[in-house]
Amino acid sequence: MTTRTDGRKTKRSVGFVVTLGALCAVSPLGIDMYVPGLPDLARSLGASASAAQLSVTGFLLGLVLGQLLFGPLGDLYGRRPLLIGGALLAAACSVVCVFSPNIEVFVAARVLAGFFGATGPVLARSVVSDRFQGAQRARYYAMLGIVVGVAPVVAPALGGAVVALGSWRYVFVLLAVVSLALALAVVRWVPESLPPEGRTKGGVRASFAAMADLLHNRAFAGYILVMALTSAAMFTYVSDSSFVFEQHYGTSVGLYTVIFAGNAVAMLVSSSLYGALSGRVSSRTLLGIGLAIAAAATVAHLGVTAVTGGSFLVSWLCLMATVAGIGLIFPATTTIVQELGGRSAGASSALLGAGQFALGALISPLAGLFQNGVLPLAAMMAVGAVLALAAFLGVRRSHVRAQSDLALGG
Repeated sequence: MTTRTDGRKTKRSVGFVVTLGALCAVSPLGIDMYVPGLPDLARSLGASASAAQLSVTGFLLGLVLGQLLFGPLGDLYGRRPLLIGGALLAAACSVVCVFSPNIEVFVAARVLAGFFGATGPVLARSVVSDRFQGAQRARYYAMLGIVVGVAPVVAPALGGAVVALGSWRYVFVLLAVVSLALALAVVRWVPESLPPEGRTKGGVRASFAAMADLLHNRAFAGYILVMALTSAAMFTYVSDSSFVFEQHYGTSVGLYTVIFAGNAVAMLVSSSLYGALSGRVSSRTLLGIGLAIAAAATVAHLGVTAVTGGSFLVSWLCLMATVAGIGLIFPATTTIVQELGGRSAGASSALLGAGQFALGALISPLAGLFQNGVLPLAAMMAVGAVLALAAFLGVRRSHVRAQSDLALGG
């Protein structure tokens, strides 16, 4: 009897973790799965390549706006209803994409898909914040980071295989099915994590006012900036490294896939290391290490490229080291931000996610810039990583100064 009960608990726990991870993976899946079909999409809808690329920017914009709305609403109404409703509406938007007669309808549907799909990542983080504390919370964020790290590797290959079967429209059939499956998984595996007594009091205005209050906290705003700048470097890498390796260095598509997968493994290892160390080493310390690794690797990449014109091996090793550092940065920053957010877990998650994707929405249309070589990629990633490290050091310095003033005053 005990064994059967323990088995059911284990099954529920696995279902819970997998569902939350899948909810966080919606964003990279929604972008990367149909990127291989963009040329076919543009031709079939009679659109230019830039118009087709606009759908990626529109999806990211929807993600930003959706998180800013649904995060605070989750603090007001609870997580579960919004997770289920958002997944169902995202599925409906994917169905509209399947039958889109022109690029205008398609782009509008993608914006709405990002908007409603934003409920997944913003509220999945909130659920973890509701249910766990301390090292256990950090380990769960590390697990979510692993899933999000795997998704950009799997999604293009999966999308390419689906497109090869017949059409880019099949990708959105699959995305609709995934969204429906997520709605069912939430019903089955994710109970409501925010009881009525823990919800924001004072209505919608108070719920959104919580975001303004959080941004007045200098430390909170600083860590949001760290995440946004790091994400800018990561978006640059994900969006444009293929141009560097395939066009500048002349690698095959197959070899680039190996490079991308190898770098993803480095990120997964570092995220796992964060989860393993989180009970013994503070999140701030691990964040500082991750930022130092990413900044050093991107500066080295920029320096070697500027002096020598670039090297295939140097680019690969520097990018691998950069994404390994990011594997520490993402879960550490998420843990710190959610801790600083306190009871406003949805509002803090909304600001974290919006900051993460806002710069991504600005960067994605610049993909053509990197067809000119490796230097622009190296420079843009170095700027993001170095500024992220500077923002972190500024936050740390303000903490030390505040503690010193408190000691003198006492």
